[in-house]
Amino acid sequence: MSKKKIGLFILLVFSVCLLLFFFLVREEMVDFEVNFRAAQRLQMGETIYRLADEHYQFKYMPISSFLYLPLTLLPLDLAKAFWFFFIVFSFICLVVLSNKLTNPKTNPYRLLSLLPPLILAKFFLREIQLGQINSVVTLILIAMTWMLAEDKDKGRIRNETLSGLSWGLAVALKPYALIFFPYFIVKKKWRSLAYAGIFLAVAVLVPSSYYGIRGNMTVHQEWISTFFKSTPTFLTTQDNVSIIAFFSKWIGNQNLALLFTGLTIFFLALLILFLILRGKALQRTPVLECAVLLICIPLVSPLGWDYTFLMSLLGLTIVLRYFQNYTFLWKIILIVNLCIISLSLYDLLGRETYALFMSWSVLTINFLFLIGYLSFLRIKRFA
Repeated sequence: MSKKKIGLFILLVFSVCLLLFFFLVREEMVDFEVNFRAAQRLQMGETIYRLADEHYQFKYMPISSFLYLPLTLLPLDLAKAFWFFFIVFSFICLVVLSNKLTNPKTNPYRLLSLLPPLILAKFFLREIQLGQINSVVTLILIAMTWMLAEDKDKGRIRNETLSGLSWGLAVALKPYALIFFPYFIVKKKWRSLAYAGIFLAVAVLVPSSYYGIRGNMTVHQEWISTFFKSTPTFLTTQDNVSIIAFFSKWIGNQNLALLFTGLTIFFLALLILFLILRGKALQRTPVLECAVLLICIPLVSPLGWDYTFLMSLLGLTIVLRYFQNYTFLWKIILIVNLCIISLSLYDLLGRETYALFMSWSVLTINFLFLIGYLSFLRIKRFA
């Protein structure tokens, strides 16, 4: 493609995004407003965790509000525009990097690599409507995966250092990235863990520049308290697709739901350990392993909202990359599964049907199936 065509394509994408922002998104982005307000409070040395905010409480580590500090210099609408384009850019990078990690040049079904962002489009659109940060965190974790996959003798120290710092940054922005902690231990990435630990220790101390040492301790205690107090109230929310939400909705008994959730997560942990051991003789094993862990994030996190499934982009790209390796029957089941994921739209199903679909946590089952397809590839040593 010539430079002129590339330039025209970029201009077209920019124009479409600009229209999308002004006509559909500008009045939305409520989650961004929460984070923007938290950064303003941080700047003034005020607490960022307030019960008065109710559903719109800031729920992340104090350090994550620093990301929004530069945007507080702008009017809210202009800050929203910058954040909107940052999310779009992150998602585009995420698509490109996921395709590069799966080596699409050797794929006889190369056109299928265009499908993952389309299948997950509804999650991404919801992401930008809310002004969330999951695309950014996923991009950081995919970059971490790239460095783990390129962990060769020549650049091992550099890659382990950068992967650790990337993971530390992801955890600081959204604690659900802690799911990779056992993975680093099993893979014996001690250097990565050390640098991640250093990064997080600094991240915890940095808010002292606004609150002082004692105030910083207080604000971290408020964060922990806010997280544990708010989580139980959202377990049966229809958009919560976590495993614990699945069992809470289906069983109704909280104790039984916790029991089945624990057993399911334990099984997933054993499965991932098996996949790691099964892939010892293969190359670039972290790609599939990290893809499975990324899908597990919304499943394992108590506050796993449906749009967080955009983190499955790498896993879905891998599954479609090896589409020819499944039998005819499993191809059909996969196609049906992906159609359910992509076409379960509020506007298409209607209010009552969509509410019923979400209350049954069907998406939770869909993405557990996707983990099954990835596991098959590792069992057969295709990936």
